[in-house]
Amino acid sequence: MARTARRIQTTDRHGGKRRHTRRARGPATRARRRTAAAPRRLAREIPGILAVLPTPEDLAAMSRYRTFPFTGQDHTGYLRRLDGLLRTRNAQGRHTTLTLFDPGEYATYCSDTGLDPDRPESRARYTTEVAAAGATVPYSGRPLTDTLPALLDEAARQDTWDRAGALLSTAGRCPTCDGDTAHDAFEHASQAMLRLLDALGPGRHHLVCSVTANDSGPLLAAVHATALPDGRLHLAEAEALIFCTVLAAGITLRGPGGVISRTLDDQHGDEVRGWSLRGNWLTALTAAEVFSAYCTDARTGDPLSPEPGVDYLSGIALPAPAYAHEHCGNT
Repeated sequence: MARTARRIQTTDRHGGKRRHTRRARGPATRARRRTAAAPRRLAREIPGILAVLPTPEDLAAMSRYRTFPFTGQDHTGYLRRLDGLLRTRNAQGRHTTLTLFDPGEYATYCSDTGLDPDRPESRARYTTEVAAAGATVPYSGRPLTDTLPALLDEAARQDTWDRAGALLSTAGRCPTCDGDTAHDAFEHASQAMLRLLDALGPGRHHLVCSVTANDSGPLLAAVHATALPDGRLHLAEAEALIFCTVLAAGITLRGPGGVISRTLDDQHGDEVRGWSLRGNWLTALTAAEVFSAYCTDARTGDPLSPEPGVDYLSGIALPAPAYAHEHCGNT
């Protein structure tokens, strides 16, 4: 292959011609340039993780470490600096995943693993492991003040799923029939959700399941579903999974629980209905019971003001399918 070159003419200090040189611009030169650019191209294919301190208290807790780079900043300034970093990475074509940084859990993690908490590599290792097992959201270019609520909601869903899953895992096998109690309860909960949505009919529905879980506070899970007139159902699989897991935990615990539905109607007003978990199935509530349940704070028990333009209706009776442990005592 012919080699290309560029003639370079230099002059002496008196303006006269001095010599001519030729600078090669052949395949070897182009190869060197491609090699030099390769790290920049590869950087776009290496994803990043950023763990965010969600509150001023969390920022203050981390500021006690000498190597922490944000010591002395307020939380607003901290988020602003992270926004700048994220915009830079985004402009470079680099993907970033966001997760939450918990200072208390970080201190415990370092104690358990023998790491020095006042080291950047310790924070990086903790962040990697948290992102692998915890709640994450992709950075979309929006400011962190807009993204943090979604990340906190995802963390709450993850915590609910973990707690409900832990309760189910302790159910073990049925002492009467040796059946898989957790699996059977989940299948029963799935049937309850589908039959409830079928009873509500076409429309946009928002379901909330609440179950009292021993002394660890209530388990709350929500699912948004759109039922079409032809029978098709659109819902988020992750939401449905957590919803059914919480309901299944309530079935195995045989404790207080229930489901509230809200059917959205922009023209005629929303409709709210409710069901109580009794035994292993959902029993329809009266309109008065629905009003009381919907207008009471699930966490504090304080009364809430009713919303204007909302109809509080009785629940719809749901035919109960056979349950594998119907006659197995307290299972």
